[in-house]
Amino acid sequence: MANSQLQRTGSGREIAMLVGVLLLVAAASVFTYWVRSENAEASGQPPVETAATPAPGIGTPVPVTGEVVHADVYFDFESTRLRADAVRLLQDKAQLMEEGGTWGILVQGYADAQGPAGYNRLLAERRAMVVKQFLVELGVPELSIKVVTIGQEGALCDEPSAECQQLNRRVHLEIRQLPRAAAEPLRPALLVGDTLDTLAGQGREP
Repeated sequence: MANSQLQRTGSGREIAMLVGVLLLVAAASVFTYWVRSENAEASGQPPVETAATPAPGIGTPVPVTGEVVHADVYFDFESTRLRADAVRLLQDKAQLMEEGGTWGILVQGYADAQGPAGYNRLLAERRAMVVKQFLVELGVPELSIKVVTIGQEGALCDEPSAECQQLNRRVHLEIRQLPRAAAEPLRPALLVGDTLDTLAGQGREP
């Protein structure tokens, strides 16, 4: 019976020691947290995050700066002559580019699907060259204008109605403001079969 009492006494001591150790560990943790909180409040800085913060800008695309203007110039059937509404539109765009900055102009010539494809492509090229020449006469630097001939392959509308075909007889302008450090004017991304005019004075008479 004495042995049983000794075993109970020994077990009680071990439990008491274990509880004491746990209390000491808990008290140390609370004290450490309290000290860090006091230091953070005294310095006016938020608590230090344990997770790594990613560097700003890594993996995010850089936005393209500069204004972009789109415009369409329409032509009559089998015509390369600028209409009055086209003249006013081009005058407005030329005035916009005079306000400052460096601009690149991509001129794309289109045609409807009436007639042979080769003829329509030539017609689209002549229309684009007429627009380019008029912009140059308005004071736009010729080297900033690039011409792409697309023809009837770029038709927007396939219906045979007059309204639909009118949409296809057009020259589309993409006018983009370039960075000041840009050494080269706007260069278009050509599709297979497209032609790029890079020489001055190569256009045919309208």
